[in-house]
Amino acid sequence: MTTYSSPSDLNLPSMDETLLDLPTHDKLSLAVGTTHPPRILLLYGSLRERSYSRLLTEEAARILTRLGAETRIFDPSGLPLPDSVPADHPKVAELRALSMWSEGQVWCSPERHGTITGVFKSQIDWLPLETGSVRPTQGRTLAVMQVSGGSQSFNAVNALRVLGRWMRMVTIPNQSSVAKAFQEFDEAGRMKPSPYYDRVVDVMEELYKFTLLVRDRSDYLTDRYSERKGMAEEIARLGREAMVHEEQAQ
Repeated sequence: MTTYSSPSDLNLPSMDETLLDLPTHDKLSLAVGTTHPPRILLLYGSLRERSYSRLLTEEAARILTRLGAETRIFDPSGLPLPDSVPADHPKVAELRALSMWSEGQVWCSPERHGTITGVFKSQIDWLPLETGSVRPTQGRTLAVMQVSGGSQSFNAVNALRVLGRWMRMVTIPNQSSVAKAFQEFDEAGRMKPSPYYDRVVDVMEELYKFTLLVRDRSDYLTDRYSERKGMAEEIARLGREAMVHEEQAQ
């Protein structure tokens, strides 16, 4: 019978152990947490007059509001293609400001040709990984949803999960995929009672809970050894340069 054991040599010669953080319950606890309602930004990926991704997003916003969240839905109409205009374009600036405002997000895209739409991807492409020293999405919670015209598929939500990971977001485990979306909404644009609707409620409840857990801890949860190491090296470099300048001035 094969047995497994931990390595006997626990030396870490490639690591600066002075920069290693040892997580504890105390570091994750909060003396006083944020008390304002969770701030949730919702994005959808279609410009059609009767857009089912928009209708599903609006339904999600209603549920989140009922749970106690403050919600804002970004209208992608008029958003230019990425890099076609300066970043101070009003629609781009609006999107980036909303992302910075948010503590959690909901992304909902139709599935088109087996993946998300260009309308949705353009919104994400306008959100940089870094603006100065601030990442507009890092540490925020994320729920993903999709609508399909045919049978149920998970291609779009899987693609959204890849994007969420790339944008350094905390993507919750649950997700929603609504098949034959044209059958799931009434003439007024409201989602009909169904297992699909129940799943949307599940997902929004989970997003709300994760946002409450993460929002005050996101800075700590996303604090990285490599970044602390880089900062320490930069501080050391600046210190050496200051010493040289001081010696030259004497």
